[in-house]
Amino acid sequence: MNLVRKAEDRGHASHGWLNSHHTFSFAEYHNPKEMGWSDLRVINDDTVAPGQGFGEHGHRDMEIISYVLDGALEHKDSMGTGSVIRPGDVQLMSAGTGVRHSEFNHSRTDTVNFLQIWILPKFKGVRPNYQERQFDATEKRGRLRVVVSPDGRDGSLTVNQDATLYAGLLDGSERVVQAIDPSRKGYVHVARGALTVNGQVLKAGDALKVSDEREVVFEGGQDAEVLYFDLAA
Repeated sequence: MNLVRKAEDRGHASHGWLNSHHTFSFAEYHNPKEMGWSDLRVINDDTVAPGQGFGEHGHRDMEIISYVLDGALEHKDSMGTGSVIRPGDVQLMSAGTGVRHSEFNHSRTDTVNFLQIWILPKFKGVRPNYQERQFDATEKRGRLRVVVSPDGRDGSLTVNQDATLYAGLLDGSERVVQAIDPSRKGYVHVARGALTVNGQVLKAGDALKVSDEREVVFEGGQDAEVLYFDLAA
């Protein structure tokens, strides 16, 4: 089964300094049919004005991934971590027993566009943890590169859940066939560009829910950047 979630059907919030599109129910956007997919709970596509951002706030028992598409995102947290992440960087914060952090646009002149992704943890009450790594474009060109996994394989970040996140860049004749256990679920999010997945034409912001399938086929990319989640049922 392949169910398309169109970009224009997402929730939307505009706060002047923040323009955000919510794939799943979040904050004031509530859609009982869109409460997540397996353990994937949030994908927010956020664009933040120069010099603006999210002031210090708290999280607990959530796996929080930030994936920057354009610009620079400045992060500070109560674990003593401070960093600026840019396109190609993937950041993972395991909130566990509790952590406070802030996220700001590092630039005073340009916007920052990033995806904030929340995954429900397998175990609650773990010690908070921060990880970050850059994945060069060459690692993602014409393939799906694992960037987050439960076992940290291939240099990926380690998540506290049975979930694996892949990132890929596809254009022209590049084609990827990704095997999936029919007992598991897949989720495709198109971050930019366009491509066809399992015969469905998707554009930036679109998504595809996959279940009861043996493979996920990515092809027909037009400057596409895509995220693929392999999730427990």
